[in-house]
Amino acid sequence: MLDESELPSIAPEARPKPWAQLKFFTFQPAIFPRMMGKVSLGTKPGEWVTVYNKAGQVMGNGLYNGRAKIPLRVVRHGNETMDEKSYWPEAIRRAVALRRDLLKLDETTDAYRLINSDGDGMSGLTIDRYGDTLLCDVMSLGIAYRLPEWLPLLHELAGTKFARVHVDHDLGSLEGIRPSEFNETNAAAPTKVKILEHGIRYEVDFAEGHKTGFFCDQRENRRLLTKFTKGARVLDLCCYTAGFSLNAKLTGGAEEVTAVDLDETAIAQAKRNANLNQSRIHYVHADAFAYARQMQTNGEKFDVVVCDPPKFILTRDPAGAAEGRRKYEDLNTLAISLVKVGGVFVTCSCSGLMSAENFESAVTKAAHRLDRRLQFIERTGPGADHPVYSNAPDQRYLKVLWARVM
Repeated sequence: MLDESELPSIAPEARPKPWAQLKFFTFQPAIFPRMMGKVSLGTKPGEWVTVYNKAGQVMGNGLYNGRAKIPLRVVRHGNETMDEKSYWPEAIRRAVALRRDLLKLDETTDAYRLINSDGDGMSGLTIDRYGDTLLCDVMSLGIAYRLPEWLPLLHELAGTKFARVHVDHDLGSLEGIRPSEFNETNAAAPTKVKILEHGIRYEVDFAEGHKTGFFCDQRENRRLLTKFTKGARVLDLCCYTAGFSLNAKLTGGAEEVTAVDLDETAIAQAKRNANLNQSRIHYVHADAFAYARQMQTNGEKFDVVVCDPPKFILTRDPAGAAEGRRKYEDLNTLAISLVKVGGVFVTCSCSGLMSAENFESAVTKAAHRLDRRLQFIERTGPGADHPVYSNAPDQRYLKVLWARVM
């Protein structure tokens, strides 16, 4: 690649249409409105465009949609433009090869992230593979236009048969996506599937489940937990469908596991998962804060406590972010108080707007409130099927801290 100073600057009138130009120099894939410069006349929402930097030099290609919160998604960077008919099949093949050929995930599970948006150069699309079904979460109009063309190749490469397409209602309205366009595809796909992960069976309910129905990103963390649970008394706060609980009991040899969640539907699914594996777990339908306070009052202590709450920070708004941080501190304070001296504490944050440093600071503050110390033994995140490009580090949303409580 040429040094940036040596690249030719191309005047707007000499550029092949459609194109979009940035107002600032940046290498990140998500271009927000304040960062946008000029766009060629007649450029349609969802079009593949050549992207120019502030100096008028070619810097890559992307998908444009002026009405969206992210009007430009740069999917590839380079000082030469590329035809999209060549780009997309190459990106899909590269993504599938990472999971199936390099990581060899099929040896341990039939459920994993197949396409990870910006992390695979396909901004606005995540696809989770569940057995013979692909769950596609579409966040971009340009992706929505093209996905039907990609599905045959995806099925061929992944060995799947069906696809379900999910479009968030509010985001879809902003982008201009019509979910009804996928009705026929969704109607042909099953509403529930059974999967296998590290020898444990789960039922994934696409209609009732959160997000894509199952959290593939915690796969390796569920496995890691089993190192600490032999003969242990385990508490799983915000258990969802009991991934951590089942691993602790079935593979980790825990003596007793209590799983708590406020979502009644999730608890019902967790019980079905336990039945699938002929496992006995004590399930509690309750708010994690209220349950932990009650256990604190009762003087209960556990050998291992897992705390995996939903996203608490939903906005960059200072007041909302501060409230989210307080929730993390409060819940972690309660959870740590239930860990025996020398016991293991595993705590998670899926808030992308909270940095790893700020999360660790909140958890540390929670421990020090109780006059206790944390001996950090591991810091992990999502599995390798959730890759992050070097120019989009903010995509590292999942943070997991492992500590011995002293």
